[in-house]
Amino acid sequence: MVAIIDYGMGNLRSVQKAFEYVGCQAVVTHDPRVILNASHVVLPGVGAFGDAIGNLERAGLIDTIYRVVESGRPLLGICLGLQLLFERSYEGGAFKGLALLPGEVKRLPEELNIKIPHMGWNELKYKESPVFEGLNDPCFVYFVHSYYVEAKVHQYVIGTTFYGIDIAVAVNKDNIYGLQFHPEKSGVEGLKMLRNFARLK
Repeated sequence: MVAIIDYGMGNLRSVQKAFEYVGCQAVVTHDPRVILNASHVVLPGVGAFGDAIGNLERAGLIDTIYRVVESGRPLLGICLGLQLLFERSYEGGAFKGLALLPGEVKRLPEELNIKIPHMGWNELKYKESPVFEGLNDPCFVYFVHSYYVEAKVHQYVIGTTFYGIDIAVAVNKDNIYGLQFHPEKSGVEGLKMLRNFARLK
């Protein structure tokens, strides 16, 4: 079963429906017991980093996420959920993240004359990974974000896209995965990724 963490932010139902579409049992929950009993866990998110980390803390879910990671079960951060995996964010101030991965979250550089937020389809340049098995090349995915991850350890970056600069948009360290784009909005290719994630051991 896939547990989708509900901490009051994110398009939870669309993520749940996407997993169900590819044949996975998925539940939206804020109950630590349900999350810790799931085989796979998803941390979604849409909105501001500071609000998100505050909501997770108030809900008592930060320790639950750490316990999921320590157990070795696959964890997937989507969009803001990816950003929360890192050490800190400078969105509207300076906020500590979960620090499961080394790096910082910064605003997309306006001096590049790019539209912010980055909204729409971009090509995903990806490395070999179980979560990307069976993808087309080229592969296009759907983004909605104004901030990006500056990863400190490049070996954890398994996917990039070019939006004025090359930015890290997919990461993996052990059982931790993260996608800056929205697989649930990325058509057939996004559904393949969710199916692949749900098959991870």
